[in-house]
Amino acid sequence: MSAVTDLRVFVRVVERGGFAAASKDLGLTPSAVSKLVSRLEDRLGARLLHRTTRRLALTPEGETYHVRAREILAAIEDAEAEVSRSGQRPRGRLRVSCCSFATHLMPVMPDFTARFPEVELEFVITDRVVELLAENGDVAIRIGTIQDPSLVARKVTEVRRGLFAAPSYLATRGTPCRPDDLHDHDCIVTRLVPSSHRWPFREGGQERVIEVESRVQVDSGYAALQLAIAGGGIVRLTDMIVAQAVREGRLEPVLSESHAVQVLPLSVVHPQGRHRMPKVRAFLDFIVERFSQPPWRDALAPKPRREMASEV
Repeated sequence: MSAVTDLRVFVRVVERGGFAAASKDLGLTPSAVSKLVSRLEDRLGARLLHRTTRRLALTPEGETYHVRAREILAAIEDAEAEVSRSGQRPRGRLRVSCCSFATHLMPVMPDFTARFPEVELEFVITDRVVELLAENGDVAIRIGTIQDPSLVARKVTEVRRGLFAAPSYLATRGTPCRPDDLHDHDCIVTRLVPSSHRWPFREGGQERVIEVESRVQVDSGYAALQLAIAGGGIVRLTDMIVAQAVREGRLEPVLSESHAVQVLPLSVVHPQGRHRMPKVRAFLDFIVERFSQPPWRDALAPKPRREMASEV
């Protein structure tokens, strides 16, 4: 077998966490995979993996080699895609990860599959950041600034974080009139959002931050949404997530005059060079086509505030 094959085997063992799992993907026996990795270590003169009966772990040399091996395999894949797939129609399995944007994405996917019938879609719906290269993903849809230098981001639109609560909650607890009133309210915090307990406001031309107390913390924007709709408290979420609930009257804005709305980019990202693959390029263009004008924005047009005294 070639050196490139050795690279692919080693990377797959690391990604899958063991010889047995990697062997299923590679169509080899576990012993054959183990021998290939050992041969690679002998050729390099360095131990790449710590082997125990329960798990595998990368050595420092293995960590360095793994990073470079992924870069080399990605470059080979890009070259093959550019040469052999140029001009071909989109086809094959496309692995996509996204967060709560799935609420808006899923309804338009039948249009995508009708337009590109040879593309198979595989979705990972999660609020955690999926490592595309490590988890063999093609595309991800993310909110916020993209820090990973191995990824290319194409901005689709913007989302805005605001404060919202259910009418039932406000009827029971009162509507906060000032940011400091939040100390007397139940606030819902999403743990995966950086500084999720620090809510920004503008008062008298100055910015200030209120550190809210939360009796309930969740790691999902959708879970936070459902909790707020059920009257669980005041939540800070993007307009993309709350739009339908606001439109239906199940949530309404809170402290909209003083809350410093956070504007964040919503981007579709992919590993370097992956856009040359027709299936990826087709998906990128489709997302921009459908969502550059966000369909959820009209639902959050300003409405008269509820007139209700706050509880102190």
